[in-house]
Amino acid sequence: MYRKLKGGAVVVGAALLMSACSSGGGDKNEGAESTGPVKQQPKSADPFWVNPDSKAAKAATTLAKDGKDDEAAKVRKIAEQPSGEWLLPENATEQARGYTEAAQKANRDALLVVYNIPHRDCGQYSGGGAADGNAYREFIDQVAAGIGDRPATVILEPDAVQHMVDNCTPEQFHEERYDLLKGAIAKFKSLKDTKVYLDAGNAGWGKPDQIYEPLKWSGIDQADGFSVNVSNFYTTEESVKYGKELSAKVGNKPFVVDTSRNGNGPYTGGAADERWCNPPGRALGEEPTTKTGDPQVKAYLWIKRPGESDGTCKGGPKAGEWWGEYAAKLADG
Repeated sequence: MYRKLKGGAVVVGAALLMSACSSGGGDKNEGAESTGPVKQQPKSADPFWVNPDSKAAKAATTLAKDGKDDEAAKVRKIAEQPSGEWLLPENATEQARGYTEAAQKANRDALLVVYNIPHRDCGQYSGGGAADGNAYREFIDQVAAGIGDRPATVILEPDAVQHMVDNCTPEQFHEERYDLLKGAIAKFKSLKDTKVYLDAGNAGWGKPDQIYEPLKWSGIDQADGFSVNVSNFYTTEESVKYGKELSAKVGNKPFVVDTSRNGNGPYTGGAADERWCNPPGRALGEEPTTKTGDPQVKAYLWIKRPGESDGTCKGGPKAGEWWGEYAAKLADG
């Protein structure tokens, strides 16, 4: 089982929007330096928003102020790339609104991760989720209200389908989960400018034959596509192969690949059930881009935010908390 992990809380609202305004937007500002430590990437290759107030950006600023220029430069490699914003149920509407408004002001698209399905992560490091189906539906409504008509790409529920297939999620919850995922896709697709990619596991968990029907039962036909390798470490080549085999079974749907930490491929040492949790010797993967050279592969994305812990394993802090030492090692490769 390869469980994925939730990002931590981030600042939203006025402070975030002010930071975003200072980062510049529009074609005339592409590549221009922001007033902070990060800038937006050229929109032609990477249309997603770089959060100038991310944990990585704050860490880079602090390191530079402390005279730790080498470490700051490493962390800036992370801070200057767009990565997923994992929404929290406590203030989902405000977060979704803050991120999408900031992205729109910078003439970019927000990349959001919805991760709140009931019985999430089978009670492991990122266990939790909505209390029940009604609470989840309300959460989805709140996220949708925050997005509104602004451009957004939503990665929907990492592991939710996979964990039904690998029996991590008990069978009595499956029927409701299929219904919740279908409802979430329908809700997001009712918005003016939102794309949604349903998560479909990774190249190491099993075979496409095992998951393609559950994806159909979850509403993949109504989604824009699916995501692979979220928070995991399989190489881009392995992930694309898995994605293409799966795509052929679900109506040739396109897909996106999480390349945030797959530069050195998967870790093969230690216990198999913890190779996904803060494994040593990993590296940043391909930088986010929509120019993949393959029409079926819509984008390479940093869905997991590099530098944030996978959980309290191998000396790491809680899932989603910034871990500067690990971030620097990722940047080192």
